[in-house]
Amino acid sequence: MGRPLSLGLYRGATSLIGLAVPAILRGRVKTGKEDAARLGERLGHASRSRPTGPLVWLHGASVGETVSLLPLVERLRATRPDVSVLVTSGTMTSADLLARRLPPGAFHQYIPVDTPGAAARFLDHWKPDLAVFVESELWPNLLLGAKARGVTLALVSARMTEGSAKGWRRFPAAARAVLRTFDLVLPQDVRTGVRLKDLGALVDGYANLKLVGEALPADAAELARLKHAAGDRLIVTAASTHPGEDALIASAVEKTGRYPLLVLVPRHPVRGPKLATDLRAHNRTIALRSAGEALTPETDIYIADTLGELGLFFRLGDIAVMGGSFLADIGGHNPLEAARLDRPVVHGDHYANWIDIYGALGAGGVGCDDEAALTAALTRLLSNEDERARVAAAARAAADAEDGVLDRLWAQLEPMLP
Repeated sequence: MGRPLSLGLYRGATSLIGLAVPAILRGRVKTGKEDAARLGERLGHASRSRPTGPLVWLHGASVGETVSLLPLVERLRATRPDVSVLVTSGTMTSADLLARRLPPGAFHQYIPVDTPGAAARFLDHWKPDLAVFVESELWPNLLLGAKARGVTLALVSARMTEGSAKGWRRFPAAARAVLRTFDLVLPQDVRTGVRLKDLGALVDGYANLKLVGEALPADAAELARLKHAAGDRLIVTAASTHPGEDALIASAVEKTGRYPLLVLVPRHPVRGPKLATDLRAHNRTIALRSAGEALTPETDIYIADTLGELGLFFRLGDIAVMGGSFLADIGGHNPLEAARLDRPVVHGDHYANWIDIYGALGAGGVGCDDEAALTAALTRLLSNEDERARVAAAARAAADAEDGVLDRLWAQLEPMLP
C-alpha cells in the first residue's frame, strides 16, 4: 500500500523548501541558533566517519530530552561495548552539554532538517541498526526513510500534548503511517498513551526516561569554594526559572526575614545579564557567574547563568525551588533532580507536564499557589532544620521509587539491539 496523499504532499513540499534551507540556516547562525561550523550536519552531511560495526542512533530534541537519554547511553555502552552510539539533537545548548557528558564510544551530530535529501544523506551515511526517538519529535521523511532501509525503530518516553494530537488528527492517515513505523512505542503516561492509540500507534507499555538517572554531577572543589564564599547563611536554589518567576521568588525570599542567599539558575542562561540589571534596580547585591563576579557573604542573589551546573547549585542550596511551576504556560520542570540530592522541593501549582511526578512527591514537595504561600513555606523551612530534613527525606524516597524504570525499558529494548 502506498503512502497517504498527505505524506506525499509533505514530501513534495519539503523538497521545495529544501532549496531555501541553506539560506535559512545561515540566517539562524546570525541569531545564535545554529553552529556555523556544523551547518553541514543539518543538511545531512556527516562531520565524521561512521564507526565500523553495529550502530544505535538515539535522538532527543533539546537539553531535557538528551539529558534523559544519558542513562540509556551509559547502559548501552556498558552492556554492549561493541555497539557505537550516535546521539542527535537540534540545539546548540544540547550539543554543548553532550560534548561534556557522553561516554567514550558515543558521539553527537545535529539532526538533519526533515527534507528528503538531507534525510537520505544522513541515513545512507550512518546506516543505523536501531533508532530510538524520545518524547515527541516525529519527522516523517526521516522515519519513513529509516523504515524503508530496514532500521528497527522505537519511540520511548513518548509525550504528546493534546494540542499536538489535535494537529495530527487533521491528517489521520499520515499519523497512522508515521506511528506504525515504530516497532516499539512506550509513552510516558496514560494520557499520552490514549492519544497515540487514537492516532493508530501500537502501544507496548509505559516508560518515562525523565524519571531515571543518577544524581546530577558537580565539581567538588568548586562546591567547597562556593560554600566558603557564601559564609554560614542558609541557601535557597531556584532552578530553571523563567521571566516573571525570578522577581516573585526573590521577593518571597526577602520577605522571610531570614536573610538567606538566593541562587537563581535561569532556564535560559542568556537571560543572566538582563536579570542582574533588573534585580540591581531593587537595591540588591548581585553577583553574575558568567561575568566572573565573586560570591561573597554580602551577596543577596547569585545568578548562576551557566549550563550543566545544576547539580552543583542543588548541592549548594539547602532548599530547592522549582521554576516553571509559578507560571500558567510553562508546565513545570523535573523535580526529581533536586530530590535525588536530598533537597526539599518547593514549587508552584502549574506543573501539567509533570503532574504524575509532583503527585508522587507527596510530603517531599511543598506546593504554593501565590507569593504569600511561597514566603510562608520558605520561612517554615528556613527556620526549622528538622522540617527541612523531613521534607528532603520524603523527596528522596519518591525519587528512589522510580529507579526501576530503566530496567523495565532495557528489558524491552535489549532484544532489538543488533
